[in-house]
Amino acid sequence: MEKLTGIVENITFHSADTGFVVFKLRPDGANAAITAVGTLFAPLLGEQVELTGQWVEHAKFGRQFKVDGCRRIAPSTLQGIERFLGSGAVKGVGPAMAARLVKHFGERTLEIIEHYPHRLVEVEGIGTKKAEMIHNSYVSQAELREIMLFLETHGVSGVYAARIYAHYGAAALDVLRDNPYRLALEVDGIGFRTADHIAMALGIATNHPGRLTAGIHFALLQTAQAGHCCVPEELLVQETAKLLQVDQYEAAMTLDRLLKENRLCVEDYHGLRLIYPEYLYYAEKRVAERLLRLKAKAKPVRTADYAAAAAAWEQGAGLELAAAQKEALVSALAYGVLVLTGGPGTGKTTTVRGILAVLEDAGLKIVLAAPTGRAAKRLSETTGREAQTVHRLLEAGGGEDGAPYFARNEDNPLDADVVIVDEVSMMDIVLMNHLLRAIPDGCRLVLVGDVDQLPAVGPGSVLKDVIRCGRLPVVRLTEVFRQAGESIIVHNAHRINRGLVPDCRKDANFQFREIAGDEAVAEAIVRLCREELPAAGYDVLRDVQVLSPMHRLVCGVENLNRLLQGALNPPDPAKGWIQAVNQTLREGDKVMQIRNNYTKGVFNGDIGFIAAIDDGVVIVRYPDGPVMYERGELDELQLAYAMSVHKSQGSEYPVVILPLVPGHRIMLQRNLLYTAVTRAKERVILLGSKAALNTALANDRTRRRYSLLAERLRGESLC
Repeated sequence: MEKLTGIVENITFHSADTGFVVFKLRPDGANAAITAVGTLFAPLLGEQVELTGQWVEHAKFGRQFKVDGCRRIAPSTLQGIERFLGSGAVKGVGPAMAARLVKHFGERTLEIIEHYPHRLVEVEGIGTKKAEMIHNSYVSQAELREIMLFLETHGVSGVYAARIYAHYGAAALDVLRDNPYRLALEVDGIGFRTADHIAMALGIATNHPGRLTAGIHFALLQTAQAGHCCVPEELLVQETAKLLQVDQYEAAMTLDRLLKENRLCVEDYHGLRLIYPEYLYYAEKRVAERLLRLKAKAKPVRTADYAAAAAAWEQGAGLELAAAQKEALVSALAYGVLVLTGGPGTGKTTTVRGILAVLEDAGLKIVLAAPTGRAAKRLSETTGREAQTVHRLLEAGGGEDGAPYFARNEDNPLDADVVIVDEVSMMDIVLMNHLLRAIPDGCRLVLVGDVDQLPAVGPGSVLKDVIRCGRLPVVRLTEVFRQAGESIIVHNAHRINRGLVPDCRKDANFQFREIAGDEAVAEAIVRLCREELPAAGYDVLRDVQVLSPMHRLVCGVENLNRLLQGALNPPDPAKGWIQAVNQTLREGDKVMQIRNNYTKGVFNGDIGFIAAIDDGVVIVRYPDGPVMYERGELDELQLAYAMSVHKSQGSEYPVVILPLVPGHRIMLQRNLLYTAVTRAKERVILLGSKAALNTALANDRTRRRYSLLAERLRGESLC
């Protein structure tokens, strides 16, 4: 391990998200600067530092000093002080002001700024307010550096320092020393593992009560991320013990203590003790209560003969409805809650139009919604009426610290007599709870979706559980209409749903291209998007969507995005670019918002295009308008040339491309293949091995999610 001491001359590159930094350092006594690289809290221009690390030879950039540790040395020379202040590190001080400060105060400049800020007004151009700003900025830098030093001393990257300081301010070090596990609960971007790393470095015992408590909460969080609302007690104890590497007895005793202190929620169901995070427990209970209440409290409609009203619309529209479609129209008039489900080509769209018509004829005010912007747009196009996302319907916004706030709730309910929601299979228990809270008593609710699709990404399987409970009216559309049945995509979707191999021989619009090897499949996907489909007249960025069962491996979302970005939007000196977390973003890139941001009004799954990148700011143009992202927010964006099948739900694309390779075996399920295929309107292209295709068709074991929604709706005894 070598040491270098010198002055930072230039910051060549810095990723605020990953902490990777490239800078020029002029070592003491040297005539030329060297290149230093590493993942650390970025030094400042003009700062004197002591680096520890080793020399490496980079294939492209030559000899570099790879930094393992960095110790800041307060600048002591007049030149060093002036360069440090002129770097822009201290708000209100630029190169000219730095020169005036150093000329006036000399070597005491930093001391004056920190301890005697009232004297700064002695310098031309500095008033009382500016002096206070300079002092506060400098002190913040000092505190930030202290946090960074604390973290790096304990083996944790100083890149987290800014987030910790932004949340706790001057109290940050006290929190780090007293209870680092607070970071996992309170600081965005810092999870349990990072907090645990800090705690272990501080010497906190593996079986410390605070660690055991945090470990149980983290294990429960992972449960929700896996789609469950609750988890059996025994499984939670096992997962916590495995996570923390402690004895199961210690984990069980901690869980028992938390339950006695009412810090977690529990239900006993037929001898099975299920543990809930508090927010999911109350969400599930409220969803069951509100659905049953809406069913019971629906206002009667003025139409006396429901069947006659349905028949009148059918005749007026010049249609011949299937028996189930007629039942749906009658049920929408008769019941407060109705579930309408069916696969492609079974007439869901026509049925929804009919429901709209008969309810409007009955004088009812109707609002339409769907979970995503793309699904809402499609609903609007098919019905000819305005449809909104559920978030916008509820007037979602950013509350304190960016937490979600819904202006529509039980105190400010929706102004509607009927709410129709499409693509309900995508809705998790939390969003459904917020929606039902905003629906007033007496209002009707129609839930529409395909229960055979993948369940929601979030916790719960609401649509499936509502159907399974047997207490709410459900209409299943099963008859495939002749015109729709002539579509090869509809035909094959139903074959897939029955576990049959899709017919890929009689129509070029549904293809299976057998290709051996993951690399060859990925190359074929790039050729399709760069050459074949554009030649066929498709706008690849808007008409074509590459889907993948997984994020990892050669044919996973991440690698396909890199390959497709390189082929469809390669580097160009005329285009702005920025390095984000594990990806480079360029002007013109197709990107996706990957988590709800209530402050910005963009939500998980929203697709846009990068319109501009300038001075670390990225502007993404979404259908509803442009949104600006600072450097620290770029982890909310992901390239979207390829996306997971889950993320594609609620959308339709002219062309869908899906790799099916053995490496994705763990994710290959029939409902995943069915969901992917039903996203396409014109063409489906599957590429890979027949073995992988057969694996997906054969795997109909959809993993049940732990939830008691159906049981609550049935009124089963829980205690």
